[in-house]
Amino acid sequence: MLRTALRNVFAHKARLLMTVLAVLLGVAFVSGTLVFTNTISDAYQKSSAKGFDQVDVAIRPKSAADTDDTLGRRHELTRPLLDKAAGVPGAASAIGVVNGFTAMAGKDGKLIGGGFQSQGGNYWSDDDPRYPLTAGHAPHGTGEIAIDAETARRAGYKVGDTVRLSVDGPVLEPVVAGVFRTDDGNVAAGGSLALFDTATAQRLFHSAGTYDEIDVKAAPGTSQRALREALDAVVPKDVASTVTGRQLADDQAEQISAAMSGMKTGLLVFAGIALFVGTFIIANTFTMLVAQRTKELALLRAVGASRRQVTRSVLIEAFVVGAVAAVGGLAAGIGIGAAMRSLMGTLGATVPDGPLVVSPGTVATALLVGVLITMLAAWLPGRRAAKIPPVAAMSSVHAKATTKSLVLRNTIGALLAAAGVAVVLYATTMDGSDGQAPMGLGAVLLIIGVFVLTPLLSRPLIAAAAPVLRIFGISGKLARQNSVRNPRRTAATASALMIGLTLITGMTVMAGSLQKSIDKMASSAIKADYVVSMANGNSLSPDIERKLAAVDGVTDTSPLRNAPSRIDRQTEFLTGVKGAAIGELTDLDVTEGSFKVGGTGVVVDSDTAGSHGWKAGSRFQVSYEDGAKQSLTVAGVYEANEMIRGIILDNATLSPHQRGGASDMQVMVKTAGGASAAVKDRLEKALGDNPAVKVQDKQDISDGIAQMFTLMLNMLYGLLAMAVIVAVLGVVNTLAMSVFERSQEIGMLRAIGLDRKGIKRMVRLESLVISLFGGVLGIGLGVFFGWAAGQLLGSRMSTYELVLPWGRMALFLLLAATVGVLAALWPARRAARLNMLTAIKSE
Repeated sequence: MLRTALRNVFAHKARLLMTVLAVLLGVAFVSGTLVFTNTISDAYQKSSAKGFDQVDVAIRPKSAADTDDTLGRRHELTRPLLDKAAGVPGAASAIGVVNGFTAMAGKDGKLIGGGFQSQGGNYWSDDDPRYPLTAGHAPHGTGEIAIDAETARRAGYKVGDTVRLSVDGPVLEPVVAGVFRTDDGNVAAGGSLALFDTATAQRLFHSAGTYDEIDVKAAPGTSQRALREALDAVVPKDVASTVTGRQLADDQAEQISAAMSGMKTGLLVFAGIALFVGTFIIANTFTMLVAQRTKELALLRAVGASRRQVTRSVLIEAFVVGAVAAVGGLAAGIGIGAAMRSLMGTLGATVPDGPLVVSPGTVATALLVGVLITMLAAWLPGRRAAKIPPVAAMSSVHAKATTKSLVLRNTIGALLAAAGVAVVLYATTMDGSDGQAPMGLGAVLLIIGVFVLTPLLSRPLIAAAAPVLRIFGISGKLARQNSVRNPRRTAATASALMIGLTLITGMTVMAGSLQKSIDKMASSAIKADYVVSMANGNSLSPDIERKLAAVDGVTDTSPLRNAPSRIDRQTEFLTGVKGAAIGELTDLDVTEGSFKVGGTGVVVDSDTAGSHGWKAGSRFQVSYEDGAKQSLTVAGVYEANEMIRGIILDNATLSPHQRGGASDMQVMVKTAGGASAAVKDRLEKALGDNPAVKVQDKQDISDGIAQMFTLMLNMLYGLLAMAVIVAVLGVVNTLAMSVFERSQEIGMLRAIGLDRKGIKRMVRLESLVISLFGGVLGIGLGVFFGWAAGQLLGSRMSTYELVLPWGRMALFLLLAATVGVLAALWPARRAARLNMLTAIKSE
């Protein structure tokens, strides 16, 4: 039986080629994902480990998470503590570290890096071991900085150039005094690093004489553990804590691994989808292969082979095919991983240098997935063939499925589909994240149920195309009959395409609906023409609001300030606004009282009011972050949205109680003439064309969010293209094997007068009908899932509304039709070139 199975594999190489390709693509996606994520993760981990070479023990200030300070206050590291750390036995040196956000502009005036990746810090003394200089000298005074070599290369800066940058609002224009090397992960990821002298950095980022961290280097012969124990003896336990450099590197590696795990999971989900689609094709292929060899298998049974031996021979064939495809897929996956890494560089996302990582786990996973998927897909056809009695197989009385089996299949499919619909509908009544798991379960049940029912659905849906097919005469009639002749085969072929289009359509519906909701939210909640904020989301200097208010044409401004507080033993964040102007800058739906903010009067969103049992007129006591207490009155209750929520009070009431002085998260601006390019230009010029500050109108806010959705959607389209390619192979495979199976029939059609063009047209129309059938099912399911997911989002987003992208759905249907036409090119040509006499004599 082993020799028979191997002989069958090598005897039907052309038949199995498409199956090998389907498995190969799925395995390539899985192994490529693992190679890519392992390579990037390894590069970042090695780069981050280098960054701790100069740190044997770090002293870090304790914050709210480590103490009983519920308002988030952080202890400070001072010069006396630094001197103590430098003097402990076993310490070679100690460096005070200062860091914070520093937006650096390129020569084109635009921000370098991704906002949060634009960092600043201090250069310690004249020779900082953390940052070896490659050119120039250490920075001194407020007029000099040192920049990293990678930023200097990307932006074209050199020693002596003037750089525009900003820390907390005001624009600085220091001279580049030096260029240094660094293994900082943010720089490796495309960000920038600007270093001031220590005194300047302290003044810009915090306050004089304080540090964010103290890094201590051990003397030769002193271990990190021994140095940490010595430091623990002098570091006040209620002020700071110590951690070894090795632990810092391990923690960083763990964080990088956790960050990469999300990407890896997402990519593997799509790899799984490609494999899931490929499973249908493999099962379909082996079903046809086994059907074509039924008499051969029956003869084996007649001469003594058992059912188990027949099933085993089919599984051996599947094992050989799966092993070959898995090896090819692994090789292709390594290439995909390398290409994806190169693509990141092309898209502007730089990563640290490092070798391509092909771990033993990746190799094992690729081989295991390829072989197991193929054998599982082939098991059912092989088992089904082995159960057919030899005499029945030789006389072909087994060809049609029994009524009992069809009724059973349709009953199971109907139950699964009904259960899936019921679970999805139930999930839409739940709140946000609570409904995600039930909805996922319902979606899986519904897709499986529709797949099981597809043979039943194929007849009425394909029959609906009969009037159009009649236009093509006898070729159209034959194409329709061939499409429904074997409903199971048609179903398996169409289902592969259905799954890909279901996911693409569902995501498109969600993305379009979300974008519409965001546009609606921005236009309905905000009457301000502009919102000004920092590029990295940090706070703005109060000077920003004063400068904006002085611009010609500006009628109203209001800063938004956030501050923690304690109310009813809970931490609540307060939002400070300019009470006299906020009504002209926002348009919130007030459900109780009035939207009047001033003195001790506040407005509260309905969720917060409900959690505390407040209503218009309620009074409550608040404890500010400076420890002061005050009684406030609820003037009104409003409906929150994603842009504005929480307890809103007047800045005149809040600001005196903010530790470290007032700082603004955003500034809302209303102008006399409304938003325009000229007004925006005036506002930006008033802020000194600051690279750290964003001036956005409603459309900019909406476009910024839309850009994220578009980027994500395009990435998902690219990933799902793999599933569609696998589905195309399935259509080609089915048609090619169908042509082989119907060789005698095609020969008879040629003999009674159907020309080669008619044969080609018949095969192409059959492919088109099957592809459109899968497309219609996929788009229908995608719209349903998009609507259901939108209902979940609607529970969190009051402005959500369903938007059906009719244009894109028509494009997806056209894509399905194109798949059908292209997939039929080779099988149609092959059918037309069959020798009619040879075909008539074939079995």
